Parts: sequence; structure tokens; C-alpha cells
Amino acid sequence: MGLLKKILDFYLDSSIHVALAVFAFSWMTLIEFNIPFDEEILYFIFYASIIGYNFVKYFGLTKFHYRSLTTWLKVIQIFSLICFILMCYYAIQLEIITLIYILAFGIVTFLYAFPFLPSKMIYDSNKNLRNISGLKVYIIALVWAGVTVFLPLINNNHIINTDVILTIFQRFVLVIVLMFPFEIRDLNYDSLKLATIPQQIGIKQTKIIGALLLLVFFLMEFFKDEINGFSILATLIITIISLLFLVFSKQNQGRYYSSFWVEGIPIYWLLLLMLIF
Repeated sequence: MGLLKKILDFYLDSSIHVALAVFAFSWMTLIEFNIPFDEEILYFIFYASIIGYNFVKYFGLTKFHYRSLTTWLKVIQIFSLICFILMCYYAIQLEIITLIYILAFGIVTFLYAFPFLPSKMIYDSNKNLRNISGLKVYIIALVWAGVTVFLPLINNNHIINTDVILTIFQRFVLVIVLMFPFEIRDLNYDSLKLATIPQQIGIKQTKIIGALLLLVFFLMEFFKDEINGFSILATLIITIISLLFLVFSKQNQGRYYSSFWVEGIPIYWLLLLMLIF
């Protein structure tokens, strides 16, 4: 069991799990818009997600404590370097227009972790977008929605129509809700200056807001021009699963509740779609 736990911890700590979730969302976009599997953009998104998340999580540690890094972090660094090489391999195969939008999302990710803001704009010494009061969850949701919907479609020259806009908004809403269990968990650790939603309105009200957002997320499926019964069924199931995880989330939750089970919801959704279709 000790070895299995170490493997699972590395799987989570090296951002493979969250990258698979981003990959799953991106593949779902291709399925929803009847586009064949696009290896270049999907694998680019997967490896770029690992690089992005590891940069955000470990930037401060590697910058200020390089010589004292633990073996665990050094292994993650080497793993990230391999992923960076693979990301570059797939990047050179993408459309120019796709690379332009990727650059924009990359800049947002960089500024999310890199301290560049003047102190008077925020209330935290890190001086990055991540620490602007109340902004964190919306940045994450915007980047996830853009990367997992917009990039796969742009790379395949798909027109940006009403259904695409609705799908982007759906992803944006769902990611916000999926962030709530994390923010509830982190109430024990987050600075009050971050002004997360649970900090501002409490756990109960956060869950109510999340339930209402999930209702909006589900109902938006009926406003699309292309309505598919199987897709609606899958969306309903994922809505219920997300609601249950939100309802049962608490401050003192298990180590894997949010970081594995909640973060894996896009993966469950993809598997469900593949079973239904």
C-alpha cells in the first residue's frame, strides 16, 4: 500500500491528474462538435497543463530554495522538463492562429504565478494575479473554458457560433462550481485577504450558489441549436455528481476528496460520453 500511495501522490503532485481532466474536457469538445480526434492539440494541451500547473505550484519553491529542493520536487522538475519537450514537439505541429491564442493563455498563466503587480493593487506580498482578492476562481475558470473549448475548435477551423459560446460559458460555470470544494477545504489555510467565495458568504451560501450555477449549467444545454438526447443525459448525470460532491464537501475533508475525486469529474464525463456514444 505504501508504494501505491507514493505513486498516487506523485500522480497528483506532478499535475498528471489535473492535466488529464483538462485533456478530457478538450476531447469532449471535439466529440460534441463532431470533430475527429486531434492528436496534436489534445496532447499539446495535456503536456502544457502539466507545465502550467507545476509552474504555478512550485515556482516560488524552485526560485528561492533551489539548492535545498527535496528529491520529490527534483523528480517533478525532471518530469516537467520531459513534458516541456513533448509540449514543444506538438506545438510546432499546430496552426499559427492556435499558437497565437496559446500565447495569450500562456501569458495569463505566467502572470497568475509571477509577482509583477505593485503592492497598492493587492494585499499580499506575492503580487500576482492569483492573490488579487476574489479573482482566483474566475481566472482559473476562464482559462479552462478557453483552452478546452476554444483551442480545439480553432485548431480545426471550426466557426465560433452560438453553440460554441454556450459551451464555453457552460465550462466556465462548471469549473467555478468544481472550485468550491477546494475553496471550502482551504478555508483552514487561505489568507482572509484572498476573499474567496466561502470566506465572503460562508459554506452554506456557497453550496446554494453552486447548486443554482449547476442548474444554469444544465439548462443551457437546451438552448443549443444542436440538441442531443444522449448528451443531455450525460450532462444531467454529471450535474448530479457535481452537486453531490459540492453538498458533501467540508473544511476537514480527506486528502483525495477534492484533489482526486472532484478534479476527476471531467474524466468521468468523458468516459460517460464514450460509453453512451
